[in-house]
Amino acid sequence: MAYYKDLREYIAVLEKNDLLWRIKSPIKKETELSPMVRWQYRGLSEEDRRAFLFENVTDLSGKKYDTHVLVGALAGSEKIYALGMGCRTRDEIDAKWTQAQRNPIEPRLVQKGSAQEVVYTGKQLKELGLDIIPFPNDIPGFDGVIRTTTTNFITKDPETGAINIGNYSGYVNARDRIVIGLGTAQHLATHLDKAREQGRPLEAALVVGVVPAVSFVSVGKVPYGSNEMAIACGLAGEPIDVIKCKTVDIEVPATSELVIEGKISTTEVEYATGSFGEYTGYMAEKEIYPIFDVTCITHRKNFIYQAITSQMPPSESSKIRQIAYENNMYKFLRYDCGIPGVQSVAFHESSGSWQYCVIQLKKRHHSEAWQALNCAVGYSAGIGKLIIAVDEDIDPRDPDSVNWALSFRMQPHRDTRITMGKIAQLDPSTLHPASERADRRYPPPTGASAIMIDATRKFDYPAVALPKREYMERARELWEAEGLPKLKPKSPWFGYTLGYWPEEYQEAAEYNLRGEITKLGERTRKERKPFTLD
Repeated sequence: MAYYKDLREYIAVLEKNDLLWRIKSPIKKETELSPMVRWQYRGLSEEDRRAFLFENVTDLSGKKYDTHVLVGALAGSEKIYALGMGCRTRDEIDAKWTQAQRNPIEPRLVQKGSAQEVVYTGKQLKELGLDIIPFPNDIPGFDGVIRTTTTNFITKDPETGAINIGNYSGYVNARDRIVIGLGTAQHLATHLDKAREQGRPLEAALVVGVVPAVSFVSVGKVPYGSNEMAIACGLAGEPIDVIKCKTVDIEVPATSELVIEGKISTTEVEYATGSFGEYTGYMAEKEIYPIFDVTCITHRKNFIYQAITSQMPPSESSKIRQIAYENNMYKFLRYDCGIPGVQSVAFHESSGSWQYCVIQLKKRHHSEAWQALNCAVGYSAGIGKLIIAVDEDIDPRDPDSVNWALSFRMQPHRDTRITMGKIAQLDPSTLHPASERADRRYPPPTGASAIMIDATRKFDYPAVALPKREYMERARELWEAEGLPKLKPKSPWFGYTLGYWPEEYQEAAEYNLRGEITKLGERTRKERKPFTLD
């Protein structure tokens, strides 16, 4: 299935595929919900992770919510992500991302949708507002904010009308007010700047509980100016139904579970209430952000509130970013920059899937590695701190394989370059956390930095020191016949030549296979030379 009509249909498919746990016991949203989900990232393999549907959510006062809370349903694992994309394999995911960006599909405007079954405006909005939503406390004991996580902000470019969908944390400061965790390099910030120049606030809609394709695009960092709703439809494989909001000129998915409409101020900013956990795995400093004044809330009857597990990687947010960033950078380098040697791109999840980027290349010329590195470092001011180019025989997603290339295929004095002018996205290594926010984002005088490393081979190498493929494959047959644990091969898992392999070396290997190595020993005895320590 490529397209789900709504989140509820997707939940049913998760359950059918044994990728959902329903939690029926009472769970406190402030102290129990997030820690329970967090355990699967600190105590299970990725293969064993599931989505959680909490059906009995309460607060510390004993209040019971009619709303269920869904966590981990977008990227609890790569298997879950694939199901959300209607794919079976990683190759299918990658192909669909490229296809969607190169062939977007316009959404379909409809007159009504379940997203507006219940509407809050005016007095009712003031009295209830955001209190109806059971926001989980992400990091009990440290978080000083109420935060939205799977909150997809939809805005329009004030000049062109191009639709941006961005996933930005929303910090709830009042029943009708949210401050938006917005970084300088984000596309929503560009929309805000344009609205400010026009002397008006920016209309926006925050949507929760949408079809997976919309959420996947919201974190994807596709190039600015793209119509991101059309790309989401491209991922879905057909138009997604959208409806007009009640109080702002924005179209939202018609089957959204929850829609929060409002306007973002271009004249004032406001602090979040306290510190909060970030993708770096550290608590962030209290920040000052744009203000989103809520004008209307609409939702489905008995709506499902969707959240993602973020902060310390690995997490759902690091996985959903990782897959999107990899595919968007790949499409950018191979098609937009015209570098056909690019085979794959990997953002390492352990770095929060933001800082550590590996580009796999099948080089036609030595210059191609630096062409790819220079293009990648300029893709986004806030993405990429360590950017590494490797050969096609290196697995870009395996740290051991990449480290092998770093250890033996590059020289630091020759194959590294540092570039300045980057923006630091909450990276605590830039300056002391009590420093000015602007200085931490762009440390004076020339900003944050990135290191580019060409860890590709510059000349022919000896053969890789592992048994040839046919011998490893036969050994695997024997392994499996013995009923030994399931193997997960790491690249490289067999030996191969890399250009430098003299005939005499191969001859010796063949003698050895025949059990005749002592015949060569007779030859080496005749070739003795005077003693030397060189």
